[in-house]
Amino acid sequence: MKIFSKTLFTRGVMLAIFLFSFSFTYGQQKGSLMEFDTTTVKKLLSTLKKYEYVGISGYIQPQYQMIQSEGAKNFNGGDFQPNANNRFMLRRGRIRFDYARFDKNNMPQINFVFQFDGTERGVVIRDFWGRIYESKLNMFSLTTGMFARPFGFEVNYGSADRESLERGRMSQILMKIERDMGVMATFETRTKKSFVKYLKWDIGVFNGQGLNATADFDNHKDLITRFSMKPYKISPKIIVSGSISGLFGGMEQFTNNIYKMSGNNAFTLDSSASNVGKIAPRTYYGADFQLKIPNKVGQTELRAEYINGIQTATQTTSETPAVIPTSNGKNAPLYIRNFDGAYFYFLQHLGSKKHQFVAKYDWYDPNKKVKGNEIGKGFSAADVRFNTLGLGYVIYPNDNLKVTFWYEMPKNEKTSLADYTTDLKDNSLTCRIQYRF
Repeated sequence: MKIFSKTLFTRGVMLAIFLFSFSFTYGQQKGSLMEFDTTTVKKLLSTLKKYEYVGISGYIQPQYQMIQSEGAKNFNGGDFQPNANNRFMLRRGRIRFDYARFDKNNMPQINFVFQFDGTERGVVIRDFWGRIYESKLNMFSLTTGMFARPFGFEVNYGSADRESLERGRMSQILMKIERDMGVMATFETRTKKSFVKYLKWDIGVFNGQGLNATADFDNHKDLITRFSMKPYKISPKIIVSGSISGLFGGMEQFTNNIYKMSGNNAFTLDSSASNVGKIAPRTYYGADFQLKIPNKVGQTELRAEYINGIQTATQTTSETPAVIPTSNGKNAPLYIRNFDGAYFYFLQHLGSKKHQFVAKYDWYDPNKKVKGNEIGKGFSAADVRFNTLGLGYVIYPNDNLKVTFWYEMPKNEKTSLADYTTDLKDNSLTCRIQYRF
């Protein structure tokens, strides 16, 4: 949202000059608090002009939730407290500042972004990044700071625009809060009218631990890349887009105890002293696809994304570690698992763009080499597969308001683990209102 249009800016300058002139006429006494000289006027005009390039936007998401059992785990806003099965909460409260400058041909030169998230749980940063644009070929840009990793569709799809309440379980576990510190080069033409204008390539180097980390704890970095095709109309009624992504990283092994899956459906310990200092792998491969079919009342849309790879974490979680894992004051063993997961969306406007039906199915299998009752001693909840079906009805009364009713049904595989011999009672209903400006 641009604060000042050119017309409004011009009127503001004229008003400022009038007030300064008035004050100057009636404030001639040396040292008077009402005195303005021409230098002061020039400084203020310069300040006002800077704000022509500033944008401020934001949104808040208050919501009410109910879940089947007290203290249930939940990926739509965090786990419930031990004695609670319903709650009011502020899921997000974002405010974002954008600053951009353009050259005489209205091509971007530089922009930077600050974004904060405030809820009843506190205030934290989300985005702090700047971008420099190359101006000769108008094809390259460089981004540095804290920003979203360039991997897949869902990770980069904004929370204010997303039709489902949250990103899928897999995205939240592997790339918690989506952002990381790093540098990224982008190849994207800003002038050509040929098919190449639909192509984009991002490639970046990141710390690897993500926004939850307070500092980078090793010398190893993650290389992340995404090659994408922007929405392209292959016929008057079909628009397609998609991408392929890769993450090539890992973390230093500060322990010699490394667990890997063996051929007998069990973790095998490798405790060689030489393990210390090596890099435990974190490698992801992904592909996503989107299909839109516009019609008179809105559109039908299908989305799909699949990711597989190798994840290094701990025995009790497959979440990417934000700090060096410890247990009882010592470096905890690392667990290396092969995983895969996917999600599928069906979105349909109902009579108009103000009403939309959403169905989403996703799965996350954190350990592909073991399943069902094979998951017992030596394993944990971090090895259990979940399939989740979510159904939603979204209302858009106007551009600044969105109301979502969402019912979600996670289903875990039945295992030999004490808490996972049957399906957990963790279906949930959420009613959310989003205010946006």
